Amino acid sequence: MEYHAIAEKYTDFKVTKDGKQIGQLNYKSWFKFNAEIEILNSKYQVEPKGFWGTTVEVLDGKIVLLKFTMNWDGNIVMNTFFNNIEKKYTFSHKGFFRESFVLSDVKGTELLIMKPNIQWRSLNYEYQINTSEVLETFEEKNILLLISLHCANYYMSMMAGMG
Repeated sequence: MEYHAIAEKYTDFKVTKDGKQIGQLNYKSWFKFNAEIEILNSKYQVEPKGFWGTTVEVLDGKIVLLKFTMNWDGNIVMNTFFNNIEKKYTFSHKGFFRESFVLSDVKGTELLIMKPNIQWRSLNYEYQINTSEVLETFEEKNILLLISLHCANYYMSMMAGMG
């Protein structure tokens, strides 16, 4: 399936499929990683933890649904806790000039591929997201889509900060 994510005013990302909105990722302010994910009528908080904010948690009220950490090798390791079942994923960056981001499961199966398309002049961030049939069967698919978008933004800002 193909989805699109488009940034409005740098801080609000809308994810759509066939022109219909699936969810939204809203940042409190541009250089912070605190955000809110909105899917249908549910809202989830995205909060960095620890001194450097290298671990980021996604909360439904006080319940941690998901957390991710950027590894020294640049990969983001994601742990989900939906329905009290822990699963692990890896969010990685591929390529340089034709870059993309990939979310894979522990077996290395690619669940989604995300391609950024940044209009530098207008600083307009846009991503094309293609999901696998496997991911489409997941109950938590939409939240994984939106947190992958957050991971891509997180990665790009970390790299920009190091440059």
